[in-house]
Amino acid sequence: MPSTTRNRIVMAALDLFYERGYEATSLKQVAAAAGAHGGSVYHFFPTKADLVEAVLEKYRELLDPVLMAPVRAATTDPIERVMQLLAGYRANLVATGFSGGCPIGALALELAASHPRALDLVVENFDGWSRAVAAMLDEVGLPPDVSSGDVASFVLTVMEGAVMQAKSYRRIEPFDACVRQLRKYLEGLVVQGSMR
Repeated sequence: MPSTTRNRIVMAALDLFYERGYEATSLKQVAAAAGAHGGSVYHFFPTKADLVEAVLEKYRELLDPVLMAPVRAATTDPIERVMQLLAGYRANLVATGFSGGCPIGALALELAASHPRALDLVVENFDGWSRAVAAMLDEVGLPPDVSSGDVASFVLTVMEGAVMQAKSYRRIEPFDACVRQLRKYLEGLVVQGSMR
């Protein structure tokens, strides 16, 4: 069935781009990992750029079921939901020996100069992530002069920076330090919001 083959190729590419990076992954490696013929890859994705776009679209589809729904199910506390979301990135860093992290951030760095359409999809992924976090923060009771969208963008920046530092230092302490400060900031906003 063509849709099954296509999905296997996309999921194999998703894993390989995450593990090895976009440039270091060949279409031949993707075909082998997907258990597909090279011709099948080219049938669905005439270029590697077409394939990375499909991968980024798949990440966008997986955002809620894989990242957001589990943290919403785990706790009703909005700040704890944000912390649990970040704890998932932490666990991934540790489990992969600091080679993992945020797959969208990694692709953003790798594709920024050479793939404008893919970069548009990176932005869509970041926007979706930020909107989901902003929705969590809307439940907190932020001060009226504080935008949940702006705070969500800040949370994304902290996460990406914390991941990059942990990967660079090859230890978790920089990540933990960033998340601790973010928690203090968010809790301070909640206190400010409750005083109005």
